[in-house]
Amino acid sequence: MYHSVGDRSDDPYRITVTPGRLDRQLRWLRRRGLRGVSVAELLAARARGEGRDLVGLTFDDGYADFVDGALPALARWECTATLFVLPGRLGGDNAWDPLGPRKPLLTAAGIRHLARAGVEIGSHGLAHLDLTRADDALLEAETAESRAVLEELTDAPVTGFCYPYGTVDRRVRDAVRAAGYDYACAIDPGPLTGPYALPRVHIGQNDTAVRLFLKHRLHRLRRRPVEGL
Repeated sequence: MYHSVGDRSDDPYRITVTPGRLDRQLRWLRRRGLRGVSVAELLAARARGEGRDLVGLTFDDGYADFVDGALPALARWECTATLFVLPGRLGGDNAWDPLGPRKPLLTAAGIRHLARAGVEIGSHGLAHLDLTRADDALLEAETAESRAVLEELTDAPVTGFCYPYGTVDRRVRDAVRAAGYDYACAIDPGPLTGPYALPRVHIGQNDTAVRLFLKHRLHRLRRRPVEGL
């Protein structure tokens, strides 16, 4: 689970890695016989009984720096990824982070460019809200409407969803399923773990080779298997 890839001189939430750090992390994967792919590709491989050498890479929020900060490194190491974007904030910024700094988000043109480049585009909702606090109408808009907007924007199916802040309960999970998604990503969903609440591990600037090794091993130990995958 990544977020921003760029300047991290002011990074109170530790959501940013530098392009150089991302490049070294992808190199670490490749040297161990692993390849970063989109979540859709990973799940399709697992459904075939394959994919033990694949690692799903996700980037949340749809920061504009993905174009210059992440895409070249992914291409260099023959990796792909899933980018979860906010169609209700196209060309805006991360106003939901009270401490800042303000980071620009992708425009519609930027999202189309990345989709053409082979990046899987998924929904992060419309406006980055805690969906467990949303009423029924808002929840439907954040899940179903965001998917419709992105499919029109990219002229392609949008099959993945990511819960803002990683917060999910049964009601929100069921709304995502009803909206027509094939899967959804969370962080630590506990007993809800499954295709609509996939666990992820945060990757940051401090994750050097040793930390990546430990996270890779501990992730397998801490997470129970996802049924059906």
